[in-house]
Amino acid sequence: MSADKSNLGSAWWVKNLQEVDREVARLATACKVRLLDPGVIERVLHSDDSVCGTSNKIAFDKLRQMLMMHYHVRDQAAGVMGEAATAEAVAQIVANLRQRLGGTVGGESS
Repeated sequence: MSADKSNLGSAWWVKNLQEVDREVARLATACKVRLLDPGVIERVLHSDDSVCGTSNKIAFDKLRQMLMMHYHVRDQAAGVMGEAATAEAVAQIVANLRQRLGGTVGGESS
């Protein structure tokens, strides 16, 4: 039963990460931010809107807030699931988003 609870807990955290990251991707697309290019996430977190391909302050501010939420949820998930399982979940989410959105999120598409 303990393993069942653990699996349910992990599924819950993965679902939350997916929801947050889908919104991050949606907002990055709206702002035309190539989020997965080197250094871009850090620039967004530091409120550098020069990474945007379009001017949309409200969407950029929401993008920044959602990125902060991603890191908060990720830290919480790592505490429950472990760092390796969380990193694997995030990598899978990013791969799924990259497949759905193509090159709009940036980064290498390997």
